[in-house]
Amino acid sequence: MKFDKWQKDVIDYNGSVTIRAGRQVGKSTTVGKRRAKLMLKYPGSISLIIAPAQRQSSQLFIKVLSWLELAHQDAIKHAGGYKSNPAVSMRRNMELNRVFDMQHGIYLEQPTKTTVKLKNGSICYSLPAGKTGVYLRTFALDFLDIDEAAYVPEAVYTALKPMLAVAQKKGLGWETFLSTPFGRGGFFYDSHFSDDYKHFHISSENCERIPKEFLRKERTRLTRIEYAQEYQGEFVDEFNQFFPTKLVKDRMTFYAWDFKTDYDRTKKYFLGMDVARYGQDENAFVIAEMDEKNHLKIVRALTTERKSLTVTARRALALHEKYNFNRIFIDDMGVGAGVTDILIDALGRKVMALNNSKRTMDKDGRKGKILKEDMYSNASVIMEAEPPTIEIINSIRLLRSLKSMTFEYTSDKNLKIYGKYSHLAEAFVRACWATKAKGLKLFLA
Repeated sequence: MKFDKWQKDVIDYNGSVTIRAGRQVGKSTTVGKRRAKLMLKYPGSISLIIAPAQRQSSQLFIKVLSWLELAHQDAIKHAGGYKSNPAVSMRRNMELNRVFDMQHGIYLEQPTKTTVKLKNGSICYSLPAGKTGVYLRTFALDFLDIDEAAYVPEAVYTALKPMLAVAQKKGLGWETFLSTPFGRGGFFYDSHFSDDYKHFHISSENCERIPKEFLRKERTRLTRIEYAQEYQGEFVDEFNQFFPTKLVKDRMTFYAWDFKTDYDRTKKYFLGMDVARYGQDENAFVIAEMDEKNHLKIVRALTTERKSLTVTARRALALHEKYNFNRIFIDDMGVGAGVTDILIDALGRKVMALNNSKRTMDKDGRKGKILKEDMYSNASVIMEAEPPTIEIINSIRLLRSLKSMTFEYTSDKNLKIYGKYSHLAEAFVRACWATKAKGLKLFLA
């Protein structure tokens, strides 16, 4: 195939590279070629390919295999190729052909879906990143490739980095990051401002293989920020993004929370709920843990397919039976009203409806309303506090939802907050209202 100049530069570069690119510009094909070339060039080298999911890791691994297969076929051709023996059966000829290929080709053994071993001693593994990288700590690596690096948790990279240390002594230990950007912050973002990496930035608009008419339609379909990120490969935060991506990522400090080992009866638990509205297909549940110092820990962020009101209410009641929530905060507008009624009948004053029509009274006896803006501002204040007073589980879906929330001021100077993927963010800000719940008493509308 004919490579673009930047692709040739990536393939031929000796050292660590980081690639931020728009969609479909050929970055995985390029890195696949680079990995195959380095495996052949450096006998006995150990390479690891990871991505957020095994499916993504496997796609890059397949590209590596496709380039290795070309070298394999060249080696067989150089050996003269297998000559069919007319004196034996077709089945026997096929068996002899496979034996010839293994004797004269480059593979030490038949490649599997996750591992390829070459006769020169080089090995490449393909694995999912997981949440913490704890199951990847067995390797000593010469090369590390991370696909969709912007979406790989920071803890995974922290676990992997030391595995390259020994290879540094022999001049290797090279990293290859490739990804469409996902906001600012994180090791992938930082790599583009580090002298340790050769930086590549490729826009889909500069790729001759992508039709200009397709991009024109995508520019119309997507928001300015979405298009800049997905096709122009830009690190962007919406100028009016309510929760800055870096702030959210900084507060996402842990990657797993297990009820059996981490639930603490001495602490208080709160549930924030957002019930799927008509035209939407997910209910959202966010669970917060609070200690005696009012420090919050967002331990779970769940979504369920839109079900009947009774099924959604039963899910909330099942969670309450497990966690014994101090309060359940729910949006009771629209279809949420039915779920709220069921929960109030079952749990009484533990259920607190947060919407623009409920009157409240604070601890000083002042009446008012809890507006959507109040909930979002409260969550923002908590997240911006220094030293931090909140920890959030590292959840790509929650990050995506919080990242999508934007704000603007209307013509009458009212603050409007909205987002394309708001369901988890809505549940999140309600869970964060736990810090305010002690000073409030509900009154009927």
